[in-house]
Amino acid sequence: MTNHKPKAFLFDLNGTMIDDMAFHNHTWHNILTQDLGAKISFDDVKKQMYGKNQDLLERVFGVGHFSQEQIDQISIEKEYRYQAAYKKHLTLIAGLGDFLNQAQASGIQMAIGSAAIPFNINFVLDNLKIRSYFKAIVSAEDVTNSKPDPETFTKGAEILGVAANDCVVFEDAPKGVEAALNAGMPCVALTTMHTQEEFGDYPNIIAFIKDYTDPALQQLF
Repeated sequence: MTNHKPKAFLFDLNGTMIDDMAFHNHTWHNILTQDLGAKISFDDVKKQMYGKNQDLLERVFGVGHFSQEQIDQISIEKEYRYQAAYKKHLTLIAGLGDFLNQAQASGIQMAIGSAAIPFNINFVLDNLKIRSYFKAIVSAEDVTNSKPDPETFTKGAEILGVAANDCVVFEDAPKGVEAALNAGMPCVALTTMHTQEEFGDYPNIIAFIKDYTDPALQQLF
């Protein structure tokens, strides 16, 4: 853990604030294989779940396979199915509510930096009533280049008016950790979807946690 006290926390959303990535994985696997005819395993879908929905479709099928209209239709259908399946399970990862309160009381600014579309971000923030904690929200629609490009996190820090090295990113995906690294930001990695070994040796990881009850997080305050 760092001795440098951060001024801002930047949170990825899915898999980082809520433990929902298995629902995304199942929904994508069903759409890719049953609706679209892709020959892809469940585990391979898991490896492709980073960045924007369009980026995922282009990695699986190739650039130009779908029109932009088709991509938009597939993307929103996927999110409707995901939300229908996940809504009754919607809850913050253990300890996060208290952690958000502690950060706010400590004067630490907070932002969301997610590759999700606003439709999904609003689904989480409004149903869990946590929007008031965040002074900046950066979604897939706010960036040109998705993770592992640093734009999601650099834009969040810019909106908050905080330097990169004064931020700590919270992420659950290796490509998200890489985006934080490319932004020059230390990162706390959550092992909700990936094991510690799957993250490799990113030098900006300052802690691995299962959830926000981990006492190591107190060193950030």
